[in-house]
Amino acid sequence: MNRPSAPVDTPASGAWEELVTAALLGTERRTPPGSAPGRDAPVALLDAAAVETVRRRAGLRPAQAAERPEPAPEDPRPDLPSAAARRLSILLADRPGTGTGAGRGRGTAPDLMELLPQWLAAANSRGFAAPPELLPALLDAARGRTDLRPAALTFAGPRAVWLARLNADWRFALRAAPGGGAALPGAEDTEKVRRLWQEGLFAERVALLAAIRARVPAAARELLASTWSTERAEDRLMFLDSLRTGLGPDDEPFLEQALADRSRNVRATAAELLSALPGSALAARMAVRAAACVAVDRMPEIPTIAVEAPHECDPSMERDGVVTKAPAGRGERSWWLGQLVEAAPLGTWPGRLGGRTPQEIVALPVADDWQGELHAAWCRAAVRQRDAEWARALLGTPSAPEAGGPGAVSLAERAKLLGTLGCAERAEWVAGFIAAHGLSEAFQLLGVCAVPWAVPLGRAVVDALNIARDAGSYPWSFSGVMGLAERCLEPGEAGRLDGLVAVPDEPEDASPGAGGYWAEAFQRLATTLRLRATMAQELGAM
Repeated sequence: MNRPSAPVDTPASGAWEELVTAALLGTERRTPPGSAPGRDAPVALLDAAAVETVRRRAGLRPAQAAERPEPAPEDPRPDLPSAAARRLSILLADRPGTGTGAGRGRGTAPDLMELLPQWLAAANSRGFAAPPELLPALLDAARGRTDLRPAALTFAGPRAVWLARLNADWRFALRAAPGGGAALPGAEDTEKVRRLWQEGLFAERVALLAAIRARVPAAARELLASTWSTERAEDRLMFLDSLRTGLGPDDEPFLEQALADRSRNVRATAAELLSALPGSALAARMAVRAAACVAVDRMPEIPTIAVEAPHECDPSMERDGVVTKAPAGRGERSWWLGQLVEAAPLGTWPGRLGGRTPQEIVALPVADDWQGELHAAWCRAAVRQRDAEWARALLGTPSAPEAGGPGAVSLAERAKLLGTLGCAERAEWVAGFIAAHGLSEAFQLLGVCAVPWAVPLGRAVVDALNIARDAGSYPWSFSGVMGLAERCLEPGEAGRLDGLVAVPDEPEDASPGAGGYWAEAFQRLATTLRLRATMAQELGAM
């Protein structure tokens, strides 16, 4: 196929200049080409200009046609069931900017865009291919929401990269697919790995290192070591972070060398990784330092933990990742103490503190107001070392009256500690917390629970919402939890909500309109759960 590019360059092209000259000088002084002087010359000039304009616009020399793009690659995965394809079309049509659903008042209608991530996860788990006609809308949705991109690009498959090469709005798909979609070489193909590692773009190298690390951790470490001394500091930091995957004792020699890196951030990351290996030499050094600061004072009637924070941060501590300068508003000695305790293996403390269990250690009083600092460091250590026993001790019982528990000093720390527990235990603990404390402080804790919520947790949430409604509580305070429930409750719980959709009698001190809001919110919740159940059935149908 040819396309026009430029006016034809022929002797006739000079006619236009003649016409322009005649128009400038006037037809009394210059007769237009092809006409006679006289009263009709101006009209003849305009007619000739019209003809010449058409000739100039239409008479263009053919140019070289652009190269036709290669056909889109085949997607070998099975097609979506037809009902699921229709559902995806509806979900994508509700996104902002389409004019079909976004911006309207929700009422009792489900928030379809909030269900799209869950739908994509389910479709990917079943290995379906995206319908070609919906790929543009899917990429548009992923363009507007970065949290959708991993699942959306997995579902879109190889055609996402093909389309991204034709539309700059979707270039994020090229960044997510190293090499513009080219497959990464396997660890066994050493020559291709070496070439890509030495010549590839930064994003390609990061993806290559991560892929090899996930399959053959030692090969990835050796690859990184081969060019470590020539890498930029910011690149070394990114590459070093990839060692978190599959971190093990074999990584210790390399990480010990990284402790002497020129970059402070690289040194700090290496120290953090080493402290996550309880058997490492760094962990042993930190254990000695931390143990020198914390001991049991048996002089009081009740055994008490005594703390003597470091008086200086010496060069050996700095080499092991201790940051010398404390943040604004923080004392230097407490700052150094926290870093030492956080990096010390938690197995240090039972022997150091009289053979006590973690629960017994956390229950001991701490002298001179050091408890918050000490317990906070133990919380960080439990999260870093994935120590469930210490996490349980620091969390305490969910019904404990303290807002932060016996060891955790904030709900944020409790949420991190919960992440070290198994899904069932985590859900059980949060359900107990909600039963004891209600929902006002539970939002952050609910966010770390596996989806769909375990039945006891889901029922605890619904019961707490019902109690808040009956108490005439301000309903909009629970909109975040209600939104979570729409996405996370087990769909089979919809039937338990049928009795909550009626507008309740409002207490005299209730917020105006609260009853109607609660009824609408419960109706939307029930509708959303039933829709999620239908979506699952559609994806399961072949």
